[in-house]
Amino acid sequence: MKSSNGGAQELGTSIQVTPSSSRYVLSVLMPVMNERGTLLTLLDRVLAVPVEKEILIVDDGSTDGTRELLQREVEGKIPDVRVFYHERNQGKGAAIRTALPYAQGEFCIIQDGDLEYDPQDYLVILKAFSDPNVSAVYGSRFTHGMPKMRLANRLINRLLAWMVRSFYRTPLTDEATCYKAFRTEVLRSLPLTCRRFEFCPEVTAKLIRRHHRIVEVPIRYQARTIAQGKKIRWTDGVIAIWTLIKFRFARF
Repeated sequence: MKSSNGGAQELGTSIQVTPSSSRYVLSVLMPVMNERGTLLTLLDRVLAVPVEKEILIVDDGSTDGTRELLQREVEGKIPDVRVFYHERNQGKGAAIRTALPYAQGEFCIIQDGDLEYDPQDYLVILKAFSDPNVSAVYGSRFTHGMPKMRLANRLINRLLAWMVRSFYRTPLTDEATCYKAFRTEVLRSLPLTCRRFEFCPEVTAKLIRRHHRIVEVPIRYQARTIAQGKKIRWTDGVIAIWTLIKFRFARF
């Protein structure tokens, strides 16, 4: 991984960062891979949200020109935006783990590189942290009905939420939502090992097992298709199921 400030680091080695007092309200952790067509539009939408924030973009080994776009249009040109690079594709979870040590916000949120979610929903998510007992806030796509999506995605989302309710006794409706926000110190305290999309079930399991409170708020959602660039596959659903089972009983 190379960072926009010239450093280089592979995920498997230790990244030593001395945390400072929070400079921002929110750190937006944005893993991207082959998102050249949506990235600049998304970045404009994130920048338009009226909250003091930083954006930490991790290019996860893109091959479609995303990296070159970041270098040409973003890196070093927009205040409070930092860019990091993986030399090879390592996965969404790995990209989040790359960005997290550099976060300087009191809270952090995960933002995919597409346009399925509306960054204006950061505001309702952050409002839920007014309760000091809340450690994480999930933006639920399903509290006001089922948005349009592929049947397979609908079924796996229902199954994962059911597993959290049944195995972890926690009433979530949307375990797999991208919009997961955390108190940054809480997320840093979790011993994450994820590489790919298993970030979602792993972080959910470990939050609950460590008795952190998760609340949900409704958000907007517009699914994209595989043809439009959606990357999650049925095999990721199987891994998510196994991850929830594994961390229900694992010691960590």
